Parts: sequence; structure tokens; C-alpha cells
Amino acid sequence: MKLLPALAPDFFARDPVAVARELLGAVLVCTDRYGERMTGRIVETEAYDCLRDPACTAGRFHAARSAEMSIAPGHWLFWAAHGHPLLQVSCREQGVSASVLIRALEPLEGRGQMLLHRPVTRERDLTNGPAKLVYALGLNPQVVAHTPVNRPDLYLDWTGPLPPEQVQVTARVGIKEGRNLPWRFVVRGNPWVSPGVPSMELAVGAPDL
Repeated sequence: MKLLPALAPDFFARDPVAVARELLGAVLVCTDRYGERMTGRIVETEAYDCLRDPACTAGRFHAARSAEMSIAPGHWLFWAAHGHPLLQVSCREQGVSASVLIRALEPLEGRGQMLLHRPVTRERDLTNGPAKLVYALGLNPQVVAHTPVNRPDLYLDWTGPLPPEQVQVTARVGIKEGRNLPWRFVVRGNPWVSPGVPSMELAVGAPDL
């Protein structure tokens, strides 16, 4: 596979809902500490925009999360959910809490190495969830967090947004507040999308992104 130059940080200096939509189909390229190369196509994303997101605790009553998400755009972040790390990218300008969560990957290169990092009985379970893909790629949050999204050993290759007919828009997964916001994007019909159930049916009048 011929890959293009990595996405630059300024790609992320805007509305995370638009970024989440456009990241579908991008390829996440990772080289682990053993020098093994692994790639995966992004097939599911979610946006978090604390300026208008009731599900986002940053900036309201969680100072640590606010500081974590308010860094300059285009940096890797890790969010902890039930003790598991989830990979995100910071969005908007510095000082504003916003990000995109990468929820699922379709493995392309290095499946064998991914299986060494995360042995599974059913291969589809390898990267079909946000914590699963972190473990499958062997990512170390202490090393990766707060580094630019175009670092040599972890970057995104992008050839442009997918056409609308390939994209399904839903509410996010596991959200109590803001559960009707249509901020989850998946590649329609892709078997590597996570098994998570949207918190509510797609909101009426969803933006055309």
C-alpha cells in the first residue's frame, strides 16, 4: 500500500464533528517498539466538543480532564474508561476542550503482530473497539500522550473523506447526557465496526457534514 504524507496537526484545528466524519477511511500507521509495522483503516469515530456537549465533563467540573483535552490541536490523547485507555486526537484551538475518539480499526498490515499484542479467539475482536485497538497496536499511553499526531511511529495517512453513501451516522455509545447528538460515524456495513449500541436513534435534523 502506498501511503501519503501524514496528516498535519492543523487538520484538527476545527470542529471535531467534521474531523470525526472526515477521518473515516484514513489509515492509522503504527510501528511498535520492536520495529514491527502495523496499519489499520479507521472505520468508526466519535466526536466530543465540550463547548456544546453535555456528555463532556471537561471544562465544567473535571479540571484534570479539561487540562488533558485543552492542548493544541493534532496531539494524541488517551482517555480512561473502566480502567482501559482509549485513543483520541485533540481538536480546536489550544485552551478549548475538544477531541475525536478512534473507536474501531479494520486491520490491514501486521495482523500477526497485533495478535501477539492482543491474542483473541475471533480475529474480528482484535480491533473492533477503542480499547481493543490500543492494546492490539501495543500503544503505551505514557509514551504517546501529548505528542503530535504526525510522529514517525504513529500517524494518519489520509486521501480524503469517504462519499456519503459509505458513511452511517448515529448517536454515540454509552452516553447519558447528549445521547441524541449524531456524533458517531461508521463505515457502513464494515464488519470491524464495534458492537456498541448507540445511546439513542439518530437525531432528527442531523448536520450534513
